[in-house]
Amino acid sequence: MTVLATIDWVVIALYFAIILGIAWWVIRQKNDTSDDYFLAGRNLGWFVIGASIFASNIGSEHLVGLAGSGATDGVAMAHYELHAWCLLVLGWVLAPFYMRSKIFTMPEFLEKRFSSTSRWVLSVISLVAYILTKIAVGIFAGGVVFGVLLPELNFMGLDSFWVGSILVVVLTGIYTILGGLRAVAYTEAIQTIILIFGSVMVTIYGLDALGGWGELKRVAGSEMFNLWKPLVPAGIEGTWAPVKSDTQMAWYFNSNYPWLGMLFCAPIIGLWYWCTDQYIVQRMLGAPNLTEARRGTIAAAFFKLLPVFIFIIPGIICYALAASGKMPEIAKALLDENGQIINANAQQVFPLLVAKVLPAGIRGIVVAGLLAALMSSLAGVFNACSTLFTMDLYPKFRQVVSEKELVRTGRIATAVMVVIGLLWIPVIQGSRGLYDYLQSVQGYLAPPIFVVFFFGIFNKRMNAKGAMAALLVGFALGLFRLAIDTPVMLNEGYSYTEGSFFWIINNIFFQYYSLLIFIISALVMVTVSYSSEPPALEKIQGLTFGAVSDEQKAETRATYRTVDIVLSVLLVGLIVAAYLYFQG
Repeated sequence: MTVLATIDWVVIALYFAIILGIAWWVIRQKNDTSDDYFLAGRNLGWFVIGASIFASNIGSEHLVGLAGSGATDGVAMAHYELHAWCLLVLGWVLAPFYMRSKIFTMPEFLEKRFSSTSRWVLSVISLVAYILTKIAVGIFAGGVVFGVLLPELNFMGLDSFWVGSILVVVLTGIYTILGGLRAVAYTEAIQTIILIFGSVMVTIYGLDALGGWGELKRVAGSEMFNLWKPLVPAGIEGTWAPVKSDTQMAWYFNSNYPWLGMLFCAPIIGLWYWCTDQYIVQRMLGAPNLTEARRGTIAAAFFKLLPVFIFIIPGIICYALAASGKMPEIAKALLDENGQIINANAQQVFPLLVAKVLPAGIRGIVVAGLLAALMSSLAGVFNACSTLFTMDLYPKFRQVVSEKELVRTGRIATAVMVVIGLLWIPVIQGSRGLYDYLQSVQGYLAPPIFVVFFFGIFNKRMNAKGAMAALLVGFALGLFRLAIDTPVMLNEGYSYTEGSFFWIINNIFFQYYSLLIFIISALVMVTVSYSSEPPALEKIQGLTFGAVSDEQKAETRATYRTVDIVLSVLLVGLIVAAYLYFQG
């Protein structure tokens, strides 16, 4: 039975009218050059940058995956959200290099720092990563939301899951293809406001239905509010004690989020994502100057703290409503006959709350927020894909390309990525969980990119040969693990022979395997770089700390503002406070 009332449909229609109206206004602006289409004319203000970064990030993996992880593991996954400090690294440390180089894409920065080959390789890696994660996961989550809220929707033999997936893609693709980054950024600013308001309503009404914060902690238990305990196996005393077990080699098997992996691997993935990924950094590149760019990253960092309270906490609330017996319909959807949560059904947590807890009218606002997050995330990755392909790969095949041809090529590239993403959905449907899938694939692909960017910027001795070797070796190791994992994800009953080489690789914590890729990539880059000729100083001028002139340093210091420093310190204080509070 459809859970949306007439007033809900009116609110949703109003949301689409606002978004499409803004998109139409933006599309009518000048979009005939690559600078206009891909970087919004480099004229985005700090709030639009911050809201756009947040809206692009807050997509399916949060609405569906992160809320689901809240129901199954409590606040354990808040570690990833508390990596908001990574955005400060982007704004204060890396932004001067990016803005100074006047780049369109992150691979283009690698070309300036290392070589044109490294630019091409990173573009390919990034496009593969977007297909495996952001595009397919975003489409899949749209289907999950529609499947819960409109279960009876059917069109030409397609159920609500597929109708929802395709509908979200088409609507988002229209304004993204036509309007470029400017349309994406301005619609995302509005979508951020709707998303935050709607998600706050879910938390408020959910707590009210349960009986308040105290009742939530009583029903869910202190374990659900401990950032560290869920990551430590039962029987291990002390949060930071070594993880060990009587089972041979169990210290690195059979759990998804060990504390050692979270401590060392999660920051690597976080810094890669927030500081080097085209999907995020492209918004900052649209700023008119370094001050606005930095301020936009600070704003995004504050926004980034919100998912702990508007996605993870609602996930815990949903579990508590089911476990307490106060919402039998939710319990029936989430729990087995023993009262244990069914992990495969946890992806329905957030839309279930929307359907069962919220009153008519408010439900429409929250559904609009759900659609806003799904659409903004997809719009961001569509635009990033088209920018990467058009600016980094297409010129390899056509040496002389007009501005008009670049824009047209970007639009075609977006459509192709959407089709590929649709084809990858069955793989995600077989995975252990949306958030697990996303984090594991990112863990396989992120380390070599992190190594190349950070080692390249912090050490002027790193050269093009070292960068290429690190990218190729690291990417090969990541694809190897993904190839081994895929049959297990596709076939629920499939497994390798216990104790075999493939079984060992498949069962290692993905964080530990990610750390292995990082270590090998780092060793390869350092070894190859120091065993070959150093890069020419004039080539890397202004692109690495060891080659920044006094004049360039002075220009960067001139952009420092007291209010930005104070807000950055406040953000770090809030992160520390969250870690202190969530200890069970």
